[in-house]
Amino acid sequence: MTLALRKIMTQQEFFTWAEAQDARYEFDGVQPVAMTGGSLRHSRLIRSINFQLTSRLRGKPCEPLGPDAGVATVGDTVRYPDAVVTCSPFDDLGRLVPNPVVVFEVVRPTSGRIDRVVKLREYAAVPTIRRYVIVESDSITVTALSRDGADEAFRAAGLAEDDTLDLPEIGIEIPVAAIYEGIAFDGEQPGA
Repeated sequence: MTLALRKIMTQQEFFTWAEAQDARYEFDGVQPVAMTGGSLRHSRLIRSINFQLTSRLRGKPCEPLGPDAGVATVGDTVRYPDAVVTCSPFDDLGRLVPNPVVVFEVVRPTSGRIDRVVKLREYAAVPTIRRYVIVESDSITVTALSRDGADEAFRAAGLAEDDTLDLPEIGIEIPVAAIYEGIAFDGEQPGA
């Protein structure tokens, strides 16, 4: 039996390689992992989250970044969350968000295990991340995982349409309904 050996790539080799690709990839610390495209609803949710963050953080010291901003997690792993907020200055030409505080992932039915288990463990290993927000794409449901200190475990809170996502780490609140505004489920008309 012959086993193919994978060449272990460094984080810097990954960044150089990824710049030359037409598709998007994350880095699992060893090799690139393709990021598949999502539904149009997934794209709308990402746009809505980034709009909500941008409009509420205008003039404040923290800044939201979109899905092309990398977050270093465990080892050399690099994830590209759907939205991330930092309150630290950064180099516009940098590839990694310094000191991420809040991270958002929009979950597709096929990505649930990765977002709820693998990425949860990875984001928990980043001491500056105080809140990890999981936004469901097939129902109006948000799970906010929060912690006060780097050594604490995340505590989970489930939020529904009438709830408000409290983000005290960055000094804002977002109504859950605002995240899902204009998105229809199961043949319903989009919300206003």
